[in-house]
Amino acid sequence: MNHWLEQSIFYEIYPQSFNDSNHDGIGDIQGIIEKLDYIQKLGCNALWLNPCYLSPFGDAGYDVADYCQVAPRYGTNDDLIHLFEEAHKQKMHVILDLVPGHTSTEHSWFLESCKDKPNELWGRYIWSDSIWTDVADYEGISGSLRGLYPRCGSVAVNFFSNQPALNYGFANPTEPWQSAVDSKEALATRQAMKDVMDFWLSKGCDGFRVDMAGSLVKNDYESVETIKLWQDIRSFLDNTYPEAVLISEWGEPNKSLMAGFHMDFLLHYGPSHYMDLFRCKSPYFSREGKGNAYEFVSTYMNNYELTHKKGLICIPSGNHDMERISKFLDCEELKRVFAFLLSMPGVPFIYYGDEICMKQLNLPSVEGGYDRTGARTPMQWDHGINYGFSDASAENLYTPQDLSDDAPVAADQINDEGSLWHEIAKLSKIRNMHSALCASGEIEFVYCEPHKYPLVYLRSNEDEKILVALNPSKYDVVCECSYRPDSIIYTLGEVVNFANGKLSVPRESVSFVKVMK
Repeated sequence: MNHWLEQSIFYEIYPQSFNDSNHDGIGDIQGIIEKLDYIQKLGCNALWLNPCYLSPFGDAGYDVADYCQVAPRYGTNDDLIHLFEEAHKQKMHVILDLVPGHTSTEHSWFLESCKDKPNELWGRYIWSDSIWTDVADYEGISGSLRGLYPRCGSVAVNFFSNQPALNYGFANPTEPWQSAVDSKEALATRQAMKDVMDFWLSKGCDGFRVDMAGSLVKNDYESVETIKLWQDIRSFLDNTYPEAVLISEWGEPNKSLMAGFHMDFLLHYGPSHYMDLFRCKSPYFSREGKGNAYEFVSTYMNNYELTHKKGLICIPSGNHDMERISKFLDCEELKRVFAFLLSMPGVPFIYYGDEICMKQLNLPSVEGGYDRTGARTPMQWDHGINYGFSDASAENLYTPQDLSDDAPVAADQINDEGSLWHEIAKLSKIRNMHSALCASGEIEFVYCEPHKYPLVYLRSNEDEKILVALNPSKYDVVCECSYRPDSIIYTLGEVVNFANGKLSVPRESVSFVKVMK
C-alpha cells in the first residue's frame, strides 16, 4: 500500500476536552497545537478531530450549523488552517469529522427548507408533502418533526430531534414526496457535501472520518445506492485530492471498502464482536481468563477475506461514543490490549486519555452526551489547576474531572518508564520499524479456539514474518505451532518458548517473534 496511511497511528481528539488555551474551560484549536509534541512522542502521527464546526451543540457538534465555519469557542478558520500547517511541519496528518447525514435545525439550509413557499433548498431535507403524512416509518429514518414550521409537511430526523436528515434520495421511492437518488434534489445535496469537502481539503485538511456513512440513502436495505454514492464521491476526490483519506463509521467493511473508503471502523454495536475483546462482563483481555475471542476473529477474517487488497479494517481503543476501556480493564491489562491494537492490520486509533488509563466517570449529560459524557472529560495533563487542562474555575469546565486520589495524569506516566504511556510509545516505534506490522501487512490466525488462550497470529509481507503471541490470562498456556523462531522483537512479561511443534505462552504475556520464512 503506497499511501501515508500505511505507517499512520491516529490519535482521536475530542476538541472541547483536550486542552484549553484561552482559559474559558473549553478546549480549543490552539490548545491542540500546543500538544502536538506530546502526541508525536507517544508515537501518533495523525489526528482525528471530532466536529469543530459552528453548532448549537445539542449533540456535542454533531448537529452542524455551518460546515465551513469553525465554532468560535474553538477559534477561527485561520486557527484550524494553522493546525494543519503545524501538523504538516511535524510530518503529521489531520482528518476532520464529516457529518453528511444531517445538520442542526439552525443550519441556513434547514431554515430555508422550512418556509411555506418552494425555494432552491426545499429539497435539501426529507419532507413529506403534507403535515398529516409522517416520514418516520422508513428504513434509515429514526423519527420526524411535525407542526413546528410554516411548511405543510413533516421532516425526517436521523438521530436526535435536532438533527434533520439531509436528502440523498430513496433507493426505492414508493411515495410522491420521496426523491430518487438521481433526482435534482438528491444530487444537489451530494454536490453540497462535495463542496464542503473541497473547502477544507483546499485549506490543508488530509481527509475525513465520516459519521454514519452508511445511512445517507434511505430504503437502501442492501446499501447498493449508498455504495454508488460514495464511489462517486471517491471519484471526485481521486480527480482533485487523490491523497485525501476517507474513513467510514459504517461497521460493514465489505460494503464501505467497496464504496471507496480506505478504512472502516469496527463499531461497538452490530455484528463485529469487537466488544467481546475489551468491553463486556468477561473481556478476552482480562487476566481472569474467561473471555472468548473466537467470534471476533471469525467475523474479522470473514470481512478480511471479503475486502482483501481493497481496504483496511480499524480496531480503535475506544471513542467518544463508548465507555472508557479502563472501566473494564486495568492499566497492566491495557498494555496487552495496545500490543494487540498496534500489531493488527489496518490503522490503529487511540482515543485521547486511553494512553494514561483515564477513567469512566458517572456524570449528568452534557451537550447530548447522556451516558457517553463520562468518557468525554477533560484531559488530565499534570497536577496543576484542573490537571493542567484549563486555568478556568472548576465550575466552568466543559465537564467535571476525576477528583479521586488515584486519578491518572500524563506527567506521571511520562516520568515512569514502566507506564502504559511508555509501553504504547515503545510499541508504536516497533510497529513502524517493521513493515509486516503496518497497515497492509497480511494476517493469518495461527491459534484461536472458542473460550481458550492464547491468541496467536502471523503478520507478514515479502520482507518478514512476525508471530504475535498474546496470553492475557493469568494461566500459562500451550498451543500447537509449526513456526521456528528467528529473533525476539518485543516481549511483555516472560518470553514465549518454542519446542517440539508447541508454543508455550506464559501468563499475562505478549511476544513478537520474527520467524523463519
